[in-house]
Amino acid sequence: MRRTSAWLAALSLALAALCLAPAESRAAESLGRGSTPSEELGHGASLYVPDANPAAYRQAFELARAGQLLDAARIVAMVNTPQAVWYGDQTPAQVERLIREVTRDADRQDAIPAFALYNIPGRDCSNYSGGGASNTAEYKAWIDAVARGIGGRDALVTLEPDALALLPADCGQDDAQGTRTAARYTEVNYAVSALEPLPGTRVYLDTGHSGWHTVNSIVPRLIKGGIARASGFYTNASNYQSDDANSWYGKLISSCLAYVGAGGDVAACPHQWWPRADAQAWLDSHVHVPASRMKHFVTDSSRNGQGPWTPPAGKYTDPQDWCNPPDRGLGARPTLRTGDPLQDARLWIKTPGESDGLCLRGTPGPQDPERAMIDPAAGDWFPEQALELVRFANPPILG
Repeated sequence: MRRTSAWLAALSLALAALCLAPAESRAAESLGRGSTPSEELGHGASLYVPDANPAAYRQAFELARAGQLLDAARIVAMVNTPQAVWYGDQTPAQVERLIREVTRDADRQDAIPAFALYNIPGRDCSNYSGGGASNTAEYKAWIDAVARGIGGRDALVTLEPDALALLPADCGQDDAQGTRTAARYTEVNYAVSALEPLPGTRVYLDTGHSGWHTVNSIVPRLIKGGIARASGFYTNASNYQSDDANSWYGKLISSCLAYVGAGGDVAACPHQWWPRADAQAWLDSHVHVPASRMKHFVTDSSRNGQGPWTPPAGKYTDPQDWCNPPDRGLGARPTLRTGDPLQDARLWIKTPGESDGLCLRGTPGPQDPERAMIDPAAGDWFPEQALELVRFANPPILG
């Protein structure tokens, strides 16, 4: 049941009526049906706003009770913005039921849900027992349940963050034969085959972000992961790269995929650290595929309003610039109208306000030395960070 607490609902309505800009508070712009994937996504619908973390409303209530009405309204505006719904670790029966409930709710609202599926074995370079499915067979059964839950309704699926950017071979968790990395590709391919054929589903594969893998490094992984059968890929999930960097990285990856698909060598593709003028000249000379026939992408703008954090020089042995960095802000609102023929959507994939986990930055801990506090566990609400995100939002979360 959605937001059953009466006082939470009353707080949301009161604060929204007081401060919230109606054009941006709930949903992205709608799209008509057309011939490209981004046009086909819309059917005149909006992006879906899921139930908020209850701790977000508790924070807003406490702020309002303390007289900090603007900050309270900002928190409410943030959680009333479309964002992805994350699933991982549930049993097949649980995930099927939960996804069916969300897709039905979204369908009633003529909205499109975005799902972040996060249950791959060995995810985030953990041990197999540390999170995600235990093995390939278990993962396949889980994906089959996700497919049953979606059925014929519309959905955007950002499949398994870090599944391709952070392979078992990248973190010393594979054997000499590459067994676990091979299994990872099998699992991603299976998910693409199970989900992409659903009538209203679009599947996007992981690329990490533009400050990580070069185009030449990630494109072979996308190909092995089954990008040919997916709608496309996503970039910047849970990271802080700018919209400009994300769009350029996406264009380069799409172009390289098209070039390699026509028989070109991936090593020849320009990457994101080429001078842009040189890279664009290369694209003009070597890639002549129309955008409608290239792989499209979506980006995460949930926390990139201030761009990446630059750690103090020489202060930390492992600054963990991705982990609860200070003074970041919400980015541009999610939308299906990006103005880019290759970009299907800008989404809030990461749930803004939820912690990345305990960040020690190479110190003994237990406190995060950049924040002088112990960070909440990954996925728990982080009130201090939530306030930073709404206060430093770019554009502002309230009009």
